[in-house]
Amino acid sequence: MTKLLLPALFVLLAIETHAGIIHGTVTNQKGEVLPFATVMIKGTTNGTTANANGSYQLDLPAGQYTILCQYMGYKKQEKAIQVTTAAQELSFSLEPVSMQIREVVVKSGGEDPAYAIIRKAIKKRSFYQNQVKAYTCDAYIKMLAKLRNAPKKVLGQKVDAEDLGLDSTRKGIVGLSESYTRLNYRQPDMKVDVLSSRQSGGGLGFSFPTTISFYDNNVEAITSQLGPRGFISPIAETAMMNYKYRLEGTFMEDGKLVNKIKVIPRRKYEPVFSGYIYITEDDWRIHSTDLMLTKEYQLELLDTLIIRQTHVPVNNEVWRTKDQVVYVAMKMLGFDVAANNVNVYSNYDLKPVFPKGFFNKVVMKYEKDAAERDLKYWDSIRPVPLEVDEQKDFRVKDSVARVRRDSSRSSYHLDSLRKKPQPVKLDAVLLNGFGHTWYFKRDSSIATHSFHNQSLLKGLSYNTVEGVSLAITPSVTFSLPNKRYLQWHNYVRYGFSNTHLNASTGLTFSGGGRDDFGSRNVWNIAGGKRISQFNKENPIGPIANSLYTLLGKQNYMKLYENWFGSLNFNRNFQNAMKLNVNVTYEDRIPLENTTDYVLFKNAGRTFTPNHPEELAHLPFEKEQVLTLTGALSYQPGQKFIEYPKYKMPIGSKYPTFTLMYTKGFIDGDFDKWKLSVHDDMNFKLFGALSYKFTTGGFLNNKKVSIPDLQHFNGNQTFYNTKYVNSFQLAPYYQYSTSANLYATANVEHHFNGLLTNKIPLFNRLKWNLVAGSNAFYVNRNNNYVEVFAGLENIFKVIRVDVVAGYQSQLPTRVGVRVGFGGILGKAFQFE
Repeated sequence: MTKLLLPALFVLLAIETHAGIIHGTVTNQKGEVLPFATVMIKGTTNGTTANANGSYQLDLPAGQYTILCQYMGYKKQEKAIQVTTAAQELSFSLEPVSMQIREVVVKSGGEDPAYAIIRKAIKKRSFYQNQVKAYTCDAYIKMLAKLRNAPKKVLGQKVDAEDLGLDSTRKGIVGLSESYTRLNYRQPDMKVDVLSSRQSGGGLGFSFPTTISFYDNNVEAITSQLGPRGFISPIAETAMMNYKYRLEGTFMEDGKLVNKIKVIPRRKYEPVFSGYIYITEDDWRIHSTDLMLTKEYQLELLDTLIIRQTHVPVNNEVWRTKDQVVYVAMKMLGFDVAANNVNVYSNYDLKPVFPKGFFNKVVMKYEKDAAERDLKYWDSIRPVPLEVDEQKDFRVKDSVARVRRDSSRSSYHLDSLRKKPQPVKLDAVLLNGFGHTWYFKRDSSIATHSFHNQSLLKGLSYNTVEGVSLAITPSVTFSLPNKRYLQWHNYVRYGFSNTHLNASTGLTFSGGGRDDFGSRNVWNIAGGKRISQFNKENPIGPIANSLYTLLGKQNYMKLYENWFGSLNFNRNFQNAMKLNVNVTYEDRIPLENTTDYVLFKNAGRTFTPNHPEELAHLPFEKEQVLTLTGALSYQPGQKFIEYPKYKMPIGSKYPTFTLMYTKGFIDGDFDKWKLSVHDDMNFKLFGALSYKFTTGGFLNNKKVSIPDLQHFNGNQTFYNTKYVNSFQLAPYYQYSTSANLYATANVEHHFNGLLTNKIPLFNRLKWNLVAGSNAFYVNRNNNYVEVFAGLENIFKVIRVDVVAGYQSQLPTRVGVRVGFGGILGKAFQFE
């Protein structure tokens, strides 16, 4: 009998507690949908958020509930419901709140009552910022990006609508992902566990919650690239100097008075918000926000960014964010993009117990099966119903991805790939480079070998040693088992004036570790004959040198030939430490100028010898030198994202340290070392500081040839890219040394709108001030200091500096340098 009763009891319990579904729409009294309205179970922080069409869905165990619906600017509405196993519709039609202006007397020239409210909110800001010392909660994140229009061509290149997933009107979803995460916080540490994540078409989606807190003085809107200085909160300590306020009205909610305050920037071109902030009476906490950033207020890259938050009580004392929606819009190069990021928080626990060692260097961890959840799982946990086009996008792109994966294993697909080689066109040979890919089958999948050669134009240059030179760089990459790669790279260069042919070849083996992520170990072996600059950091490029030689009769690049052989090893450790070991043999051969051809004759200027004239006292003759170099780079405090098969470093608040040591043998007999530290520090409203400090010297300098000296990266052209690793006005070889000790300092401060945002025209153009100094010291006769100030972010990419260089025994130099700098330009800078 007992054996029969126990199964029956479990069946009854299962029926009794089976989840039921309630669904509906949220509209106003005019029938207009209220997108992303909050729908909750009363007395908890559990619930959902309506989608952009106002639709919501809740899965609840059977039982009696009171469902609460709220939307900014509307009265909360509650409805009781008995949840059963059958699906039920429960829609809400919300009334606008009855705004009432307080009965206050504002004398002529008096103050709006909003200011008194904001002052009290500012006084409470720090309390609420630090009120919760630890918590956990669940967060659902959905990211959607749509193209509302796409051009047919961009910069002469065709934009394929089908490749982007657009329809015939050139519209469609170009990015869609959802993730379910658990946030773990213990002041000051945050750790995110990604329980599940996916993106349309396969793979992991955007999973980091955009936790924006207006209790912080400085608010970062998603990423610092959108505003390097951050943005001033409407209740920051200094908010009164940056905002004006107006009390729009008050309304009652759950027996609590809520103040709706309009936030108005005092001045344009400051990093501030506009819109509305709702503050509760008496406790002066944030009830909700509807705040906007635009280009006029130092928003970069985007045209508009809107942040809407709803805060709810977790208990009698603590309120937390229930949902947050970030809207963005951007028009650039003919693309019209609109996107939103939805975060829904639930299951707050304000007294969590974390195991010892829980908070470590891993700030985000993906569960092993995070990307392998099925549709049934997603339908059961998703708090925001997908819209029709989102459902279609997931269905179609996931299906296409499956078909591609399946077809990639078929002989038919392999044959079709082999039958579609890209024809080599003349413009590719001359301008863009060309190549070919071979497809073959390996372990039920398709692998590739590839060939590539750079364009002839890229390999063309001019100097006084070779005259016109042409270099070609054919390379072949072989795909090996276990995601390893072998690259056979070649370099062939011919000088038409000195008729020298230089050619070298090498192999690079990329050995993936068990983490299955890229290459942790890289081996390179190479040999042949080549032409090199005396300063191996190549302070002047071939294009700049060609222009200065042909147009200005100035041959800055100094060269020598060498037969060489080298072996190099690189290893990236899981803790972000990097090790490099290099052994190089060179049989060095001096070179002389062989041509003095220029486009414009200049009788008042002559070419200098190929031997650096500043080092005329140091002979350079045929010699053989073997060098052994080891370099170790480390950034302490590195944080990581842990994926199922590997870790990815994401930076640290500490600087990077690099130690290098080189030993010379045969015709060289020297020992030199170098220790450097560099970092980029963002001070938000006060700008960002970049620096690099280096010290080093020769422990032994018995035999040091010109290529082995310590060179300081000078720059005698108008163009610069190595800002924190160069001296913008210094000659290339004047200060080269074999001293036993030297020191360098490169410091520059990027004001990122500070000061220039108050200058007419500059603030509209968003041209930002940059200033700094570069210096080195060897001894009292060998030292150099330069100071500079300039503008960057010109067209988002250009930087122009005015530089003054000082050396105790020479007159002051003044010059102008142009390079890359700004929001996009920094990507083109080199260390």
